[in-house]
Amino acid sequence: MVINPHKLGIHKILKHIPLNAVFDAPAKRRLAKAVNIADLRICAKARAHKMVFDYLDAGADDEISLRRGKDAYSELEMHYKILAGIKPPLDLSTKIFGADVKLPFFGCPTAGNRMFHWEGETAAAKAAQHHGTLYGLSSLATTGITEIGDIHQGPKVFQLYVWKDRELVKEVLAKAKEGGFNALALTVDFTWYGNRERDIRNDFSIPPKYSVAQVVEAIRKPAWTYDFLSHDAYTYACINTDVPADSLAAFVNSQLSPEFSWKDAEWLLGEWGQPAAVKGVVRPEDAVKAVETGFSTMWVSNHGARQLETSPATIDVLPSIREAVGPNVEIIMDGGVQRGTDIAKAI
Repeated sequence: MVINPHKLGIHKILKHIPLNAVFDAPAKRRLAKAVNIADLRICAKARAHKMVFDYLDAGADDEISLRRGKDAYSELEMHYKILAGIKPPLDLSTKIFGADVKLPFFGCPTAGNRMFHWEGETAAAKAAQHHGTLYGLSSLATTGITEIGDIHQGPKVFQLYVWKDRELVKEVLAKAKEGGFNALALTVDFTWYGNRERDIRNDFSIPPKYSVAQVVEAIRKPAWTYDFLSHDAYTYACINTDVPADSLAAFVNSQLSPEFSWKDAEWLLGEWGQPAAVKGVVRPEDAVKAVETGFSTMWVSNHGARQLETSPATIDVLPSIREAVGPNVEIIMDGGVQRGTDIAKAI
């Protein structure tokens, strides 16, 4: 058995020593000065362990697709109208998965939020509830379905990977329905783990391997480190809350199913029986096939440029997807969005 601080129970002692505010003071000062997403990225880089920041920030291989996804928006000009008589406040409300929301955008489901900050998915869910928009929960979340349901009473989408074990799939779907999730997003661009070279260089692992380099970096980032050491070890809470994330890592890798097919997707839709998106569409013919299979929503995505290097910028393929499925099929898009003007361009 590998010994680590949580197995030694250090978090049970440190949680009674409230030093978080002291260590977090510099981070909060930086955060107060942030004016855009780029500033928030700098704040995160300054606070988080390098291994953790790079896991969140990196793309695959040479990160060409990652850069291209952001740069593609700058190639689109905004030819504005004048004297249109617009009277604030503007109504940005719309429907996503058939449910009313106040904003036409939301935060993508992301695995392991508590790895970045101890509040994890609960902080993002509270923000979505506050702003009246959709919340997306990853099936590899570190906060449970029930807890999210208690925080966010509005529309929610549950993201699911292509698992081999159908009994596991059915169990997770039942939990999502019971937790008030009204939509499903099947991630189809993650049938293997992308070659994220920053992770390799950083010797990324869950939990950290406590090498000399990892420990030195932890000392350099006291706010993140104290968060990590003074709270419970996180688990993949949507799958099994009794098993630590490090023990489940091998299980997750063994469950990814490259052979998952359209026939399997059809079975999944039958089990779910509610609005569902296919997440990872970049080709028009795949979008058409997805509609024919029964998906209500096309989710144009390249997994944040973290999977297949030189995959296209999602904003570049968006028009062809819309043309292929027609005007009445719902489309969600992610990737490269840095500003409100990027959202306006996508819409």
